[in-house]
Amino acid sequence: MTGNVVARRYARALFALGKKNGLPELENYASGLGAIRTILQESPSLAQFFRNPIFSPEEKKQTVAQLITRLKLSGVVVHFCFLLAEKDRLRELDRIATVFDQLLDAEKGVIRGELLTAIPMDAAKQTAIVKQLEKKTKHTLMLSFGVSPEILGGVVLKVGDQVMDASLRAQLSILKDTIKRGE
Repeated sequence: MTGNVVARRYARALFALGKKNGLPELENYASGLGAIRTILQESPSLAQFFRNPIFSPEEKKQTVAQLITRLKLSGVVVHFCFLLAEKDRLRELDRIATVFDQLLDAEKGVIRGELLTAIPMDAAKQTAIVKQLEKKTKHTLMLSFGVSPEILGGVVLKVGDQVMDASLRAQLSILKDTIKRGE
């Protein structure tokens, strides 16, 4: 829980700093954080090193310096990473990047979600669905498409913490409950 609070605080601070310089700067920050997050996800030993309290902030800062040089990052993201190293908050970098991406999406009016169907859809159908939903929501949508045979038919749309279940499985469940109640 505290990790989420810390991540939101740092992400909001970096976002506020970048917002003064405009959307391109925010996207640059997101790109830098994303590059570091990718390295941490690909290298669990490095992520574990940043979480380990045995290593000093100075040792972590040196490792961050090598990482930044390898990624060819510069500017505010570099200083931000050094600040995280000094404050021993590098273990929160993945969460910070996630929160930052959410803030950037909100700034750009982008909504991310997932659409599940029982069978795979072709690209044309996916595009048509996205356009239809964008028209209704008046937002840009970034949907990932998945297949879940358990839903039997229809779709399940997940956007943020909201779920619209228009699946055959859900409809059958409602029908079953109605029959049990004797209505």
